[in-house]
Amino acid sequence: MWTAISLWLTTLGLGAAYVAFAVRAVMHGGRLAPWIAGAVALYFGSILVLCISYFTISWIWRARRPRDVRIGARATLRLWWDEYATLAGSPLRLMLYGLLIRDPDRERLQMPVLLVHGVLCNAGVWVRLKRHLGRNGVRGLFSLSYGPPLASIERLADQLGRKIESMCAATGAQRVIVVAHSMGGLVARAYMRRYGSARIARIITIGTPHHGSMMAWFLPGASLAQMRPGNGWLAALNGARLDPALRFVSLWSWHDSMVAPQTSSELPGAVDVAIVGVGHNALLGDAGVFALVQKEIEDERRAVAPPAPAAATARPDRCSV
Repeated sequence: MWTAISLWLTTLGLGAAYVAFAVRAVMHGGRLAPWIAGAVALYFGSILVLCISYFTISWIWRARRPRDVRIGARATLRLWWDEYATLAGSPLRLMLYGLLIRDPDRERLQMPVLLVHGVLCNAGVWVRLKRHLGRNGVRGLFSLSYGPPLASIERLADQLGRKIESMCAATGAQRVIVVAHSMGGLVARAYMRRYGSARIARIITIGTPHHGSMMAWFLPGASLAQMRPGNGWLAALNGARLDPALRFVSLWSWHDSMVAPQTSSELPGAVDVAIVGVGHNALLGDAGVFALVQKEIEDERRAVAPPAPAAATARPDRCSV
């Protein structure tokens, strides 16, 4: 809600001002076409500036990459384009998240899935993953839009806890699978540190800066301060040992454009799954990531599914001779 409202207010405010200038210019004999082209250029140009800034910061503080994960010029161009295209489409998904992504109706589910977004976002970031999972028969997908977005991660963890309890009440489930992107993974870990992992069946974090990111130094807010490398809150969180009985998967990219250094996503006690050539936001639109997340969900559901009843063996009513 918070992010959507902010985007709507910004878009409407700037849009109204731009239209007012355009109308005034046209009424004084100016042409309309340059103003239309200018609006398009301003939007996509601002996204380009953001994309360049993210990649520059992540490159300056990049992790040392092994030779076998380095990519060439063609893969680098694709890396940039996928991240840029994702960022360009993000505002609309975030503004319309209430229409694009909804929780399922109340039904009995043994293992529902909760999607937890990152900082300055909402559940709209999950539109493409949720669509993919739905097309492949994965049901029971819930999402959480927490806020305010710059509040303390501990406050957001309480909201996560209430969401998990409401999911269990709605489905009759005892545990849920958590899929979290970016800071959402820290919110989930803060929840487990406070409430334990009894309600969590499996957790998959995607591009989560488990040890912080230098990017957080360039943005304000309590949650961003908690993601700055070396801060006390993050040190305390990482001092808490993961539940060894819980399958915790940290999926991350060697070319993450917002987690710097990228190896910040490695987490002792977790199963680290590193991929190559995908930016931070593009992780939520990548087919390889979709496949990995789907496999983790299906594996967990198969592991807890009750065994199918054995087929009864037919016996004749009487012996034949």
